[in-house]
Amino acid sequence: MQTTLRATGPLPADQAWERYADLDRWPRWAPQISGVAVSGPGPRRLRPGLEGTVRAAGLVHVPFEVLAVDEQARTWSWRVRVGPVTLTLDHGIEDLGADGTRTWLRTTGPALVVLPYSPVAFIGLHALLLQR
Repeated sequence: MQTTLRATGPLPADQAWERYADLDRWPRWAPQISGVAVSGPGPRRLRPGLEGTVRAAGLVHVPFEVLAVDEQARTWSWRVRVGPVTLTLDHGIEDLGADGTRTWLRTTGPALVVLPYSPVAFIGLHALLLQR
């Protein structure tokens, strides 16, 4: 199953991208994420091949791998595993000029996981674009 969520807000696109690109910022805007650990050395910034674990709700550790990052286009993709289930999440940020910024998330995986995750992801997308 595949879903696409979109949100629009006042935060400039470059600032929204930095909230994605800097892993230490994720818990500030994503209510489901309480921390991010990465494997190996290197910057804590989105890059293809980056692997690690997202701590969700402080309890669940979800392994991930970043598949692609295009900083210029402000898009990135990653794969996460929840037990035996794998999800692919594609993200993007669009500059709407005077109308603000739009972010989108396309999630692909089993409906049993994608559907319950969608409301939480929707809240995160809106929070990503708020000035704070």
